[in-house]
Amino acid sequence: MMTEIQNFVDGVVDDSLSDAEVEAWMRDVFENGLSVEQTVELTHSMLHSGTVLEWPEEWKHLVVDKHSTGGIGDKVSLVLAPALAACGLKCPMIAGRGLAHTGGTLDKLEALQGYDVTISPEKAFQMVNDIGCMIGGQTGEIAPADKRMYAIRDVTGLIASVPLITGSIVSKKAAEGLAALVMDIKVGRAAFMTNVEDARALAESITSTGAGLGIATSVTLTEMDTPLGFAAGNALEVLESVETLRGAGPADLEELVCIQGGILLHATGLCEDADEGAYKIHDSLIDGSAISIFEQMCIAQGVAKKTFDSERNLLSTLGLLDPHLRTTEISVPRPGWIADIDAMGLGKVVLELGGGRLNLGEDIDSGVGFVLDAHVGSLMVVDETWITIYHRNELSQEHRNIIENAITLSNEPVDAESRVIEIL
Repeated sequence: MMTEIQNFVDGVVDDSLSDAEVEAWMRDVFENGLSVEQTVELTHSMLHSGTVLEWPEEWKHLVVDKHSTGGIGDKVSLVLAPALAACGLKCPMIAGRGLAHTGGTLDKLEALQGYDVTISPEKAFQMVNDIGCMIGGQTGEIAPADKRMYAIRDVTGLIASVPLITGSIVSKKAAEGLAALVMDIKVGRAAFMTNVEDARALAESITSTGAGLGIATSVTLTEMDTPLGFAAGNALEVLESVETLRGAGPADLEELVCIQGGILLHATGLCEDADEGAYKIHDSLIDGSAISIFEQMCIAQGVAKKTFDSERNLLSTLGLLDPHLRTTEISVPRPGWIADIDAMGLGKVVLELGGGRLNLGEDIDSGVGFVLDAHVGSLMVVDETWITIYHRNELSQEHRNIIENAITLSNEPVDAESRVIEIL
């Protein structure tokens, strides 16, 4: 089987296998699965199908990354990569684009005028060496087998296979030459994985495959029933990310950044345990070192230096809020504590307003989205605004109904719980 796996990946890359043959092989995996050893072999073959980034011996043990399955308001990567660099790690983050209701890191960053996600291996090396991090897109040189395999899976209903998902994610990350990886698997009604059991199965596959490739791999299972942070929509999420990098972000976003960063600092030996690492990440958000790295990264990737002139107003400086956008505030119909906010419903509204894409390659409107004025646990009085929608055209009654029905109020106090369900 091992030779068969290598022959299959070779055939994917050199086109000696037809699309039908590639589909047939993956359908067999979809229906019958692979063993742990076979999944490691598949991932190993996929990552070596193209360029594998190499780093200087003296700091290659410090090269780390993070990957998320995505969700509404999930902007952790924008904050975490520069925070990791500020704490002494090296983060060559290869990120992706959004599809359907899940936002993509590259789309968010492209809301900053001039940000170029196209990074050659040579430029990636220079940025990671000089700044400590970069966030760019997958090039044709990185794991080319995955690009073709994913495209075929996408149109043939073969996405939801644990071995194939594992191979796709880990091969791209391993090609970065990582010492450690943390995987954030979202769980809930607005996530790819809707229940903990399925998420844990994927987590176990990813951790065992990462370990089989010599990468210290951890997984956080995190809640994705409600929006992460207060903002959703590409430009609005960049603004919230900058606020978080300045030490003034929402508690749940900061929690995930610190926990995942702490795991990586511990895995690479820079901290005695993950708790110490989390405090170190938090310090970088407070002392200005993380936002400084973020600004350097953005400037190196094409954003004008004047964009980050701290003497000017944040909103006008970053140029992210389109003055032509309309805003609609929606209030609670009665007093009570917010018990739930339906992230999936709100995410679909943002998608239909133009803030997402149903097919890769479609244009998106980076300005549309929403900002929550309150979150789970907040006590509201009657007619108090709980959400502001940013939209281009008139807000339809259908969208207004979805938004109004997205909030659940309780007559009793509600405690906001941790986003972290489990760490593996």
